[in-house]
Amino acid sequence: MKLLADVNISPRVVAALRAEGFDAVRVTDIMAATSADEDILATAVQLGAILISRDQDFSGLLAMTGAARPSHINLRVSFVDAERLARSIAAVLRSLAEDLAAGAIVTIDDTRVRVHRLPVGS
Repeated sequence: MKLLADVNISPRVVAALRAEGFDAVRVTDIMAATSADEDILATAVQLGAILISRDQDFSGLLAMTGAARPSHINLRVSFVDAERLARSIAAVLRSLAEDLAAGAIVTIDDTRVRVHRLPVGS
């Protein structure tokens, strides 16, 4: 499973996801940190990657454009511990693999996980 982590995801989280066996890169590994959200989404589509971010704008862009890809893991957690965050993401990647493969926005917060299939509203 390919993952593209936004600039607001710590390199330590990306390293921990790699250690879990995921093919993860950070936006800054392949493009400018100042890249527009639309360019980051397009790159995730091109790579066939799931986008991981704390930026709520990505969910809005996916919904407004009616996009079916890329899948997005939207982090709305209060904790910042890299290992804990990577474990939470890895658990969601494994348990919701089918939804993510089909195209989905998965929101992880402190108490629950929500799934919205893409395109939103279809």
